[in-house]
Amino acid sequence: MRIALLSYSTKPRGGVVHTLALAEALADLGEDVTVWTLGRGGDAGFFRPVDPRVRLAVVPFPDVPGEGVGERILRSIAVLRAAFTPDAYDVVHAQDCISANAVDACVRTIHHLDTFTTPELAACHERAIVRPYAHICVSASVAAEVRDGWGIEAAVIPNGVDYDRFATASRTTERGRYVLAVGGIEPRKGSLDLLEAYALLAEPDLRLFIAGGETLFDYRDYRTRWEKRAAELGVEPVVLGPVAHDELPSLVASAAVFAFPSTKEGFGLAAMEALAAGVPVVTRDLPVLREVFGGAARFAADPPGFARELRAALGGADPEPGRALARRYTWAAAARAHRDFYRSLSISPFPA
Repeated sequence: MRIALLSYSTKPRGGVVHTLALAEALADLGEDVTVWTLGRGGDAGFFRPVDPRVRLAVVPFPDVPGEGVGERILRSIAVLRAAFTPDAYDVVHAQDCISANAVDACVRTIHHLDTFTTPELAACHERAIVRPYAHICVSASVAAEVRDGWGIEAAVIPNGVDYDRFATASRTTERGRYVLAVGGIEPRKGSLDLLEAYALLAEPDLRLFIAGGETLFDYRDYRTRWEKRAAELGVEPVVLGPVAHDELPSLVASAAVFAFPSTKEGFGLAAMEALAAGVPVVTRDLPVLREVFGGAARFAADPPGFARELRAALGGADPEPGRALARRYTWAAAARAHRDFYRSLSISPFPA
């Protein structure tokens, strides 16, 4: 089967991590897989090495100074559409709204639903739900949202997790004792709530690290609010920015607790990686995260709740339930489920 997986970036965002891991697991099954993406900012490849059995098509996408979010979205769609060769594939599978808008017929994974105010992005989000001829969600909770909102039935195929990469990661004390969040400083990641919770903890020897943050969108205003609030609270979080692929497992494994205050998620891969590393997780109390993590994580709804649960997690916990949960989610199983789903499709991806 000739499969094209489409993504919008080479950067280490959750959907891109998913795309590469799925591509490699499908290649393990003997499938012919090509990953198409936009090479933003001069990127000629992905943030990590990719199995050579997976073909890569990185379409140049140079930065345009002063370009707004809406303009960037429309240009992203147009550039990927112009380069992509749909007739070369039996299955075209888009992993985000940009790539789903760049093709005329595709399978779409809806990782999570969001609400956008930029008109071009809101339209992109809507078209990427209603136009694909088949849909996958990574959790039953998101599939239910899609069903309730659009009357669309999506197959549920959970993420995998690279368990061994995190379970065997080295631990170090060189950074001291810290709470870790991965995903950058942005509204969807609940960064302001985490800041408030950290201030409430009031533990002088405990630091807050924020890793990641590559994104298409402009969150400078939110970042300014976050920095102003940190100064008002008298706390000094450490903003690490993007972390090298090889360094991330040790950073996660060395954390005292992993905070995951996202307001919208489809699965919670970063938190599942923390569980694989044996690190306690405190996450937002959302239906999707209750579904995925069950009793293996602690849940909170607001800053006082996060402070309370972070403090409890810092007191120590048995890591085995979290590790056992993470071991259940394999990319091999995800790839087999995807292949079965592709084979089950009765609608031609390229109708006459």
